[in-house]
Amino acid sequence: MPQKPARCYTKRRSKAFSGPAYTRKEYIHGVPPPKIQKFTMGNPHGDYDYIVEVYVEERGQIRHNALEAARVMVHKYLSTTIGDQNYLFRVRVYPHHVLRENKMMAFAGADRLQEGMRQAFGKPVGTAARVYPGQAVLEVRVSKKHLDHAKEALRRGASKLPLPTRIRIIPLKEEVAPAS
Repeated sequence: MPQKPARCYTKRRSKAFSGPAYTRKEYIHGVPPPKIQKFTMGNPHGDYDYIVEVYVEERGQIRHNALEAARVMVHKYLSTTIGDQNYLFRVRVYPHHVLRENKMMAFAGADRLQEGMRQAFGKPVGTAARVYPGQAVLEVRVSKKHLDHAKEALRRGASKLPLPTRIRIIPLKEEVAPAS
């Protein structure tokens, strides 16, 4: 069965997130593991000048497969353009929230087999990260000469996320003005 579209899970329009935030997975049976393979890539011991972040502008949920798609895009672009030793890339959120789906049958005679929405708790189908406005989702640390590549990589990765995003640049070192 195909996945439901992301609009079913982003929860943009309501005041609060619907349903409790489930983090105790030992109480929920059959939770699929998150698809994200690695949360930190590149060279963690490098000397970097800037942090380039993708942050969300609205509150919502980002599914684990969207986070993995963004991670793959950013990592592939950075590793081919500037090399693996010239950046540190991190996924800053973890998909804790368990998504549930009340599976409905859609064929002739299905009305005798299911209960509809009566006690419709649903079965776990995936996980999602709950994010709030201004929260960083992806982060790249680079030197000054690779700043444009980092911005382009994060722009491509942000296109895989279901929420509106912005990119911000944070200098790690203060620039010294030349003495005159």
